[in-house]
Amino acid sequence: MADLKIMIDRSKCTGEAICVGIAPEVFELDEDGIAVVVSAEGADREAIFEAAESCPADAIVVIDAKTGEKVAA
Repeated sequence: MADLKIMIDRSKCTGEAICVGIAPEVFELDEDGIAVVVSAEGADREAIFEAAESCPADAIVVIDAKTGEKVAA
């Protein structure tokens, strides 16, 4: 979603891949087993929010690109 900015704190990510399971079009694990965003437009808002809120390490933050407000973590 162009109106969302998805950030992953690589120092917090534990590679559980829950985000990948929820929104595989948005997230994948890199060669180090850390989540990365491959396409912020790959899923609907609900799936992106669910992935962020399901992260056991609280490594994903979703920000409204227009307001700069955190909308999910």
